[in-house]
Amino acid sequence: MVNALKVVDRRRCIGCLSCRQACARLRGEYSPAISAIDVKTAGGFTGEFVINICRACMDPACMEACKFGALTLRKGGGVVFHRDKCEKCNACAAACSVSAIRMDSDGYPIICTHCGYCTNYCPHKCIALKEVL
Repeated sequence: MVNALKVVDRRRCIGCLSCRQACARLRGEYSPAISAIDVKTAGGFTGEFVINICRACMDPACMEACKFGALTLRKGGGVVFHRDKCEKCNACAAACSVSAIRMDSDGYPIICTHCGYCTNYCPHKCIALKEVL
């Protein structure tokens, strides 16, 4: 079986950004700006938080938008990024319907690999790896 990262219960999220920090550290950086996860407030100080991650689409629009073959279908949904083929055109980010792809400072897309590392650092277990077919 293959795993995909899922939001279990966003209402438990306190906006601590521990998941973002963990993802950034895994990528060799310390800035949450290069994390594949985005956490934002849904509105003001009293609003709930929104956890934005790759939805592991079975027919990913980001892959279709990439004309250079830098994104290939991942077993179980989502994509695998091939940096050596990327032309930094931003088409993948523009095509993502949930805005889960952002670009790094070098112009490459930041795409979730569904490794689950971030789930180890979420104190309220808002995100989890779930088995997909």
